[in-house]
Amino acid sequence: SEIIDFGLARPTSENEGMTEYVVTRWYRAPELLLNSSEYTAAIDVWSVGCIFMELMNRKPLFPGNDHMHQMRLLIELLGTPTESDLEFIRSEDARRYLRQFPQHPRQQLAMVFPHVNPLAIDLIENMLTFDPSKRITVEQALAHPYLARLHDIADEPVCTESFSFDFEQAMGEEQIKDMIYQEAIVLNPEFA
Repeated sequence: SEIIDFGLARPTSENEGMTEYVVTRWYRAPELLLNSSEYTAAIDVWSVGCIFMELMNRKPLFPGNDHMHQMRLLIELLGTPTESDLEFIRSEDARRYLRQFPQHPRQQLAMVFPHVNPLAIDLIENMLTFDPSKRITVEQALAHPYLARLHDIADEPVCTESFSFDFEQAMGEEQIKDMIYQEAIVLNPEFA
């Protein structure tokens, strides 16, 4: 299982097909904004990078109003992606869509956010890399110098098998409501 959205945790496997609506717009990786159907852990790394910067700066990093605005905000801060940054995009329509945006140089995050620890900036820059294949991995992020004093590989287990959520499909709405009611009664017997 991977972090997809705080309200929509779902089991996934690497490269599982998904829609871009799985992730709240402000935290969507560029590949989702470009309608990629491949879901990889790199999407979660991007989302966590956005959330991490939001915590550091106390406001959303990319508060887009719609798809176009969202992509424009990414490009204005992170710069226009280079041709090599676009190699992962298979769709010529998506490439054409990106080329319609005005050219922007990459802003130096340390200059834009001078109050943020330089090591945190470095981690965030590695998390917010346009091309998902060049983005820092979860393991690399955990080993980053900014997290060094918190990093303990012995205390960061990785689940070796997928979780099965088949039971969710096996229950009907009434059965779920009854289970919730029964649990509430256990916790509050005075309402039985």
